[in-house]
Amino acid sequence: MPGIEKLPIEETLEDSPQTRSLLGVFEEDTAAISNYCTQLYQAMQRIYDAQNELSAATHLTSRLLKEYDKQRFPLGGDDEVMSSTLQQFAKVIDELSSCHAVLSTQLADAMMFPITQFKERDLKEILTLKEVFQISSDDHDTAINRYSRLSKRRDNDKLRAEAVEDVYTSRKKQHQTMMHYFCSLNTLQYKKKTALLEPLLGYMQAQISFFKLGSENLTQQWEDFLGTIGTSVQNVRREMEEEVGQMQQTIQDMERSCDPLYAPCDPDPAHSPVCRNLTRKQGYLYIRNKTGLVSSSWERQYFFTQGGNLMQQGRGEVAGGLVTDLDNCSVMAVDCDDRRFCFQVTSFDGKKVVTLQSESRKDCEEWISTINNISKRIYLSENAEELAARVNQSALEAVTPSPSFQQRHESMRPSSKGRVGRASSISSVGSEPSPALSVLSLDALVAPETPIQFDIISPVSEENSGQSKTAAQSGRRSNPFGESGDSTSEDSEDSILHQLFIVRFLGSMEVKTVESADVISETMRQILAARAIHNIFRMTESHLLVTCDCLKLIDPQTQVTRLRFPLSTVIQCSSHQDNKRLFGFVLQAAGGRGDSRAVCYIFESNNDGEKICDSIGLAKQIAFHSEMDRKAVEKRKEQDKAKEKQQEELSKQRQIEKDLEEQSRLIAASSRPGNPPGSDGQFLVLSNSQSEDSDAGEEGKKRGESEA
Repeated sequence: MPGIEKLPIEETLEDSPQTRSLLGVFEEDTAAISNYCTQLYQAMQRIYDAQNELSAATHLTSRLLKEYDKQRFPLGGDDEVMSSTLQQFAKVIDELSSCHAVLSTQLADAMMFPITQFKERDLKEILTLKEVFQISSDDHDTAINRYSRLSKRRDNDKLRAEAVEDVYTSRKKQHQTMMHYFCSLNTLQYKKKTALLEPLLGYMQAQISFFKLGSENLTQQWEDFLGTIGTSVQNVRREMEEEVGQMQQTIQDMERSCDPLYAPCDPDPAHSPVCRNLTRKQGYLYIRNKTGLVSSSWERQYFFTQGGNLMQQGRGEVAGGLVTDLDNCSVMAVDCDDRRFCFQVTSFDGKKVVTLQSESRKDCEEWISTINNISKRIYLSENAEELAARVNQSALEAVTPSPSFQQRHESMRPSSKGRVGRASSISSVGSEPSPALSVLSLDALVAPETPIQFDIISPVSEENSGQSKTAAQSGRRSNPFGESGDSTSEDSEDSILHQLFIVRFLGSMEVKTVESADVISETMRQILAARAIHNIFRMTESHLLVTCDCLKLIDPQTQVTRLRFPLSTVIQCSSHQDNKRLFGFVLQAAGGRGDSRAVCYIFESNNDGEKICDSIGLAKQIAFHSEMDRKAVEKRKEQDKAKEKQQEELSKQRQIEKDLEEQSRLIAASSRPGNPPGSDGQFLVLSNSQSEDSDAGEEGKKRGESEA
């Protein structure tokens, strides 16, 4: 007999949709076997009950055996040996259709008993196990839903213990019931052969014993054929008994080994550490689906990774559907108000966000590590798990700082010769790294105990008191979000450059120097190492707006400016050498006592970090040219004002000179000793009034001269 299809008992605990689909095929096959066995039983019952209808019943049996090839069995339909054997039996039974019904007693023991036992005991047992398995599966779904709905805010130990106990009991019951159900279905594949062959064998043996002397139709060849079939049946029975023994042993071994796996959370995390080298993972997760503007629901689905895609599949579905593309995506653990162990997957363009929930913290961290490895496209390499292990090992080694920058430069010299000039794309004049910088120690750039800020804290809270006082004095209401509407609108309207990027804030820390090109890479190393040590996965997503005046971090939901950096304070900006999505910039911020301090901010972007650095460099160039143009215009205005002032001084000087000439002429005319004679030789005599006017005019002239 050829190999018989079996249900995998080892996969009963996982209970994947593929296993359920295969189970459905076996159940469909069982229904077909039951239907066919019922028809065969009815045919043999007619042989046993009615002597007169023996010929017709035998003919019906022969016909049913001939139609075996036309039956659509999902399993075992291509068994040519079984099909040819039944065809041979059909021929013999057709020849014996005219025999008498005196064989009813022998047929009752040899023909009716095996098929009756198969129909009434084996098939009914499978139906009973199917109902019990369905009930245990429903109880397990109810228990796992109750456990997942445990409130995070009102954590009750008693309720949590009861939920864990219910999940343990229901999962164990489902697992055990499912294993026995699979064992019965696998056994049925053997029993269906014996149930079909044994009644026919008994019938033929009864006919041979009845026709001992007159078996004209039963030659020695037929006896050999029947002997071969009997041997085959015995072999199938022995194979069935061996397979049943192996399945029972497998069930016992799995019951002992899978007992700790029934609980949703591992009681001893030390025995099952988190595996961070996975590039493929599958299992049941809850996914959040929006049902309204503010309402949402959770649905339990089977999720698995396929290449660079995250797929989901429900029970009863033949194939899975695409959830999101994991290439260049971002994943982080999130805090949900109503669920625990949640994480969020954001696509590379930031347009699709998927929130998922796992059963335990270990499972959550493994899913996050697996998606991170897939996002880096490690799965495309030949030895994906080894490459993931090396990447994670390098992340752990990054926690230990290097003794000096000279060693690190020597190790990275072949790959970083052409990138010295690119490390500081917008640094100020004279900021090229000198040879003395290669021997700077770690403490010369970043202090060992410098605190790291992992979240964006707007300085609004520190300046609320000063803003409230200023607002009270000026009679204007202050903005609680720390934004001044006038300045923001002016900046956005007057700026020539407007570029928006989606970034995630990794951290910031104070640095000692801004002249070295390695300060940003060293800050990246320390922040990533600190995140790996403290298991910090959460990152604040913002929109980085680059203008000619400043850099703004804007909340993508409320459109409120979280932080605003004047462009004049940006000293340098560069991206990571290996991971192009990481970039950072150094700011020269003013201290509280008048001194200045430098702060380095590190971000992760969906795009290339060099593009963002180039955009910031372009903004500084535009701002520099705008400042030069503004100064030229101011200088031109000052020159025009100086010329106008000089013209006014010249006009005043000319007017004064004219007045002095007029006054000197009048004084010369009045200072003569006598009046000049007239044209007729007579003298001109002035009256008293004229003399007085002349005296007053002379006094006014003298006063004007003194004033001049």
